[in-house]
Amino acid sequence: MKQVLQDLERAILELVQAPGYQAVKPKVIAKLMKVPSEESHLVRKAVKRMVSAGLLEFGGGHLVYPAGKRKGDDKKVDVEIIGVFRRREAGYGFVRPRGTPEGAGKEDDIYVPPEWSGDASSGDLVRVRLAHRGGAKRRGLGPAGQIVEVIERQTSRFVGTYFEEEGLGYVQVDGTVFAQPVFVGDAGAKSVRPDDKVVIEMLRFPNHYRRGEGVIVEVLGPLGKPGVDTLTVLREFNLPGDFPAEVLADARRRAAEFEETVPPDRYDATGEVTVTIDPEDARDFDDAISLERLPEGGWRLGVHIADVSHFVPPGSPLDHEARDRATSVYLPDRVIPMLPELISNGLASLQPGKVRLTVSAYIEFTAEGIKTDVSLRRSVIRSDKRLTYEQVDAFLADPAGETRRLGKKVADLLLTMRELAALLRARRMRRGALELVMPEVKVDLDRGGQVMGAHVVPNTESHQMIEEFMLAANEAVAETLYARGWPFLRRIHRPPSLRKLRLLQEFLEGLGYPTDQLEDRFSLQRILRHFTGKPQQYAVHYAVLRTLQRAVYSPHQEGHFALASDCYCHFTSPIRRYPDLTVHRLVHALLLNENPRINPVELVELGEHCSAREERAELAERELVRLKLLAYLGERIGLEMDAVVTGVESYGMFVQGVALPAEGLVHIESMTDDFYRFDRATHSLTGHRAGRQYRLGDLVKVAVARVDMERRQLDLRLIEHLGHPGPNTLGDSLRMFDWKKRKSGKAREPLSTAPRGGKKKVSSESDKRGGPARKSPGKSNRPKKKQTEKNRPAE
Repeated sequence: MKQVLQDLERAILELVQAPGYQAVKPKVIAKLMKVPSEESHLVRKAVKRMVSAGLLEFGGGHLVYPAGKRKGDDKKVDVEIIGVFRRREAGYGFVRPRGTPEGAGKEDDIYVPPEWSGDASSGDLVRVRLAHRGGAKRRGLGPAGQIVEVIERQTSRFVGTYFEEEGLGYVQVDGTVFAQPVFVGDAGAKSVRPDDKVVIEMLRFPNHYRRGEGVIVEVLGPLGKPGVDTLTVLREFNLPGDFPAEVLADARRRAAEFEETVPPDRYDATGEVTVTIDPEDARDFDDAISLERLPEGGWRLGVHIADVSHFVPPGSPLDHEARDRATSVYLPDRVIPMLPELISNGLASLQPGKVRLTVSAYIEFTAEGIKTDVSLRRSVIRSDKRLTYEQVDAFLADPAGETRRLGKKVADLLLTMRELAALLRARRMRRGALELVMPEVKVDLDRGGQVMGAHVVPNTESHQMIEEFMLAANEAVAETLYARGWPFLRRIHRPPSLRKLRLLQEFLEGLGYPTDQLEDRFSLQRILRHFTGKPQQYAVHYAVLRTLQRAVYSPHQEGHFALASDCYCHFTSPIRRYPDLTVHRLVHALLLNENPRINPVELVELGEHCSAREERAELAERELVRLKLLAYLGERIGLEMDAVVTGVESYGMFVQGVALPAEGLVHIESMTDDFYRFDRATHSLTGHRAGRQYRLGDLVKVAVARVDMERRQLDLRLIEHLGHPGPNTLGDSLRMFDWKKRKSGKAREPLSTAPRGGKKKVSSESDKRGGPARKSPGKSNRPKKKQTEKNRPAE
């Protein structure tokens, strides 16, 4: 409900601030916005909230005016804005106004000096009052303002390291959330010991003038003990734990009711040759493929997806829990499933030889790969074979030698799948789909959860085959629901912002590649193809990736930019994604000729909830990998490794290791062989004397200089510039290591992006009350100004 009101507030503000707006009552605003009558009370509630926040005013007759524009009111009104606050280590921060488009620049962010920031913490939703003086623009920092209210805390619980000083207990919160330690009182509370990782509840948030105070609510264990890093991330991101008893009981009831038979109201597809293709260690098989040649030379593709909706009816305990979780979370050492394993790995999993309920999308194509017909079915299948990606790749490399092992029916199916997938992929590329070529490296852990190596995540022909069929099914289902006229959760990927496209254009021109206006995906596609196989390949592909926005869930018809699809949704993974489950329910309603009740406002809220949960899962996975890599490298100071430059700023370079995907900073002050100048247009640092240039995508050799586990920072020392890598250069570097086989994860969609940024040093000086400063193992040379942003591929 909170998010619904926020969306309404944004829409109302646009309406009342539009030229020609005449003051009207809230009920008229609801009509102008075409809000259903049964939802009009939400408009009234949103207006009242905005009046309280100083964004709107009531005039005579309960008419609604923009703030400061009430008829007959000549007094000067302070302008107040609601937004999210991000604090910097020096105490100042910025507020990004709510509703700012993703990808927008920082010029409109509101600068908040330390003395005006109150006790707001990073991520809090705040109300900020703009300054009246000439400080509206402060040395390029944007308009200035003062926080007058914290509307909503992002969290009141934090994870940190406990220590004692003068008989009193303190906690240094991990990362750069708080510069100073938080006082927690009695040093003996909960039998905590120095250097234990703990969870605290804030009693009083710190501000510019006083220290924060909290209470320890959980002791996770000694720093460095196996498993404590995972517990730290679980608590830090508030990830779900065990399933409640009523949810497990609900799952058992569904299991008791299930029979391995073909119900009379379902299409019997048990006679079709079907296979599942998944990672070697996968336990939940949610998709299977069948494919046949049509007499006229075309194809009939069957994409069979586990019918999770049969076991998770709306409003059930299983449904409430799945909706709240919204996604399975894949951490390096464990999986936190969206559904209990009795459902995800049992009843709904398309295990070979088992009769399983499915929802099938049958898609017919011409011999040239043109889609001609889509038929959705409530079906039943019996998978003939459970295959791994490695097995399929081995077969495709030697069909004759592997046919006897797999059997002729399965072998013929795989060869047919290869042929159709190649056609579909070529057609998708022709319509403008983007394909970035960058190696992805994942860490391998031992039984104690410690880093023991790494492996390259492949994108082989078998992966691409399944990817094409899943994309085809997702698009076919979305188009079917759209034709029916029903709102549904789409997977949307908005085009890049003009600002980021301009930056990309400057970068390309700095490489000597003249570009016209980057107005569409085809221009980006041409750029990617032009540089593929050339020394600048990784620099350009990284730059394009940084330009793209993040894919999200929304009922709005905005298309998927990277996939070049006008109508797209997620349908193929209902075991691990709640949006897919909602789409399955609509497909059932369509096939049963029912009219589901769809609330557009609630659908917007659900999309934002699922998008936020997805982002939380990605951030948690990335943060746990960071912790494990830092622990590994902390015992290997001086270790040399090859790395790729992933970000260039005026204060240095962010790089990611090739052998181990650890990210760190090479500070410009440590580059003592020359005086380096930063060129924003080309994302490069250039030596003043020798002219040596370091830019995005370059390969360098670095050494581990310093590891700060509390602040989660890695400082690196530059040893050598290895050049501007092409595919062979980086490939040779990757092959120097004994890579393990891929262990987990499904590559289903080739693109979307998730932003992440580098951490920075936090001041360890005492505050004005003279409290203690947490000792640090060494002085950090991290910058105190700007923070870079980096994207990575996701689904």
